[in-house]
Amino acid sequence: MTNISRSPFTDEIEQAEPPCKFSMSHFTTFKGDGDPEWHLKHYRRAMVLYRNNDALMCKILATTLQAEAQDWFHTLPPRSIRSFDDLSLVFTNEYSSYRTIKKKSNHLFPVKKNPKESLHDYVKRLKAEKAKIVGCDDSIANATF
Repeated sequence: MTNISRSPFTDEIEQAEPPCKFSMSHFTTFKGDGDPEWHLKHYRRAMVLYRNNDALMCKILATTLQAEAQDWFHTLPPRSIRSFDDLSLVFTNEYSSYRTIKKKSNHLFPVKKNPKESLHDYVKRLKAEKAKIVGCDDSIANATF
């Protein structure tokens, strides 16, 4: 009972049993030095069959935390996490400084050809930058070129 009282999860989450035939698959670990939104996105995708089981979502996410992230998890106040949404919120807030800044199409405008750079190398560099932008507007990429 001592472990339950120290757990950041409510008693309801802590005492919930995994569903029959649940088997732990391999999850990407989070050590506290990456993008928390990326980790949650991949975690949700891996747990898609269990997304309606809040207790399981919480417990399994906790097992994906390693190193400093695991230490952080153990500093959460007892019984403060009532749902997966609660856990996701405190998790992303804690590691928000590691979020990846999503680039937009206008990020390409400062990419200029250096005077001694070959056209081939410039195009290669421009394409590499364009690949980092999700849903890049081709008309902006063309205007940049």
